[in-house]
Amino acid sequence: MNMQATAVMAPPPPKTLEDMQLPRVMMRDIALKTMFRKNITEVSELARAICLPRQVTQELIDMAREAKLVEATGTLSASAGGEMGYQLTDGGKSRTLDALSQSEYFGAMPVPLAVYREQVKRQSIRNIQITREQLTDAMGHLVLPPALLDHLGPAVSAGRSILMYGPPGNGKSSISNGIRDAMGDKVYVPRAIEYAGQVITVYDPIVHTAVDEDEEDPTALRRRVGFDTRYVKCDRPTVITGGELSLDMLDLVYNPTARTYQAPLQLKSTGGIFIVDDLGRQKEPPQSLINRWIVPLEESKDILALQSGEKFEVPFDTLVIFSTNFHPNAIFDQAALRRIFFKIKVDGPNQENFLKIFAMVARAKKMELDEAALIHLLKVKYPTIDNIYANYQPGFLIDQMRAICDFEGIPYKMSPELIDRAWANMFVKDEKIVS
Repeated sequence: MNMQATAVMAPPPPKTLEDMQLPRVMMRDIALKTMFRKNITEVSELARAICLPRQVTQELIDMAREAKLVEATGTLSASAGGEMGYQLTDGGKSRTLDALSQSEYFGAMPVPLAVYREQVKRQSIRNIQITREQLTDAMGHLVLPPALLDHLGPAVSAGRSILMYGPPGNGKSSISNGIRDAMGDKVYVPRAIEYAGQVITVYDPIVHTAVDEDEEDPTALRRRVGFDTRYVKCDRPTVITGGELSLDMLDLVYNPTARTYQAPLQLKSTGGIFIVDDLGRQKEPPQSLINRWIVPLEESKDILALQSGEKFEVPFDTLVIFSTNFHPNAIFDQAALRRIFFKIKVDGPNQENFLKIFAMVARAKKMELDEAALIHLLKVKYPTIDNIYANYQPGFLIDQMRAICDFEGIPYKMSPELIDRAWANMFVKDEKIVS
């Protein structure tokens, strides 16, 4: 099954307060806090602010009116199409301030965790089947041996964990990004979720890329049914971490001032990819990081804890890609390695692929190839490092030659002399510095 952008089932909008599956008092208080903080007086404006259909929002207003927390102003708003205006009563303001002292959260109504779990199943990363063509297209800018795609394809389609290892500078990070680009479909990310009366914000514009909904054709015979706007339609998310990753970044983040929680990185990446780049460069040992992932990787669920110490399960539906320059046996024990589903070595290119990369980079950077310069590079320079090629080297050498040409005021060109000058900057001479 090749999953297309329209294949993920959208979460349907709630039709009544009962559909919400949230505590009524919690919903009422969020509506009151939103009216108070945003100075809202019309139902339509409140509906947009709390991301609910108008009829459900009206139910909330009616419930608040019955409790004498909200009253009609008795005036119709011309700007809102003749809507009745509403305002908080003195009792409503008192209740709102009390609610704000318990939690500053207002705005989009949260999605109950149990309801979100069902949406995660509908848009699971494991429902995707990536074809060889999709993967090749997404990595068209990379020169990769066919055997590497043979291993990558099944790994991505399985939606499990991948460990890529090998010498630095050979495109492990670029391959990770190519995997992300191959997933062309969209998912629905909740703005916030609710568990045990606590609000956990999930949608993060730094991590999530919202997609514009197609403008609806006003002449269409059938109007498209919208989705639950408590969710944001996004590209499948990608979280990339490197040496800065620490274990506490995988815990719920509590804001003591607002008394709300923010989802950790792996929950934000649900339905997408979590890339741990430069594994082995973090403060914590790689073994500790892997131990933290064991339950999520094996059981597709993660355990998080509230400030009270109460622990609860959240879905873990993420393709985790670990990337390291170290040999796996040097940083993991065998038990940890068993839990990483696919282990793929990313080596440097052979001479033929190196030349393909060199020619491709030169063309992109408008640098004409020179036969004498290439022969000098392959016959004189590379034997000094045992003919070990890396994917980053063509770009590095060509950028160096361009910089030298700019400095010397000459047109971009290659020559054995420029190769020598560029090569001198690629490696640091091993010598003792007297301080």
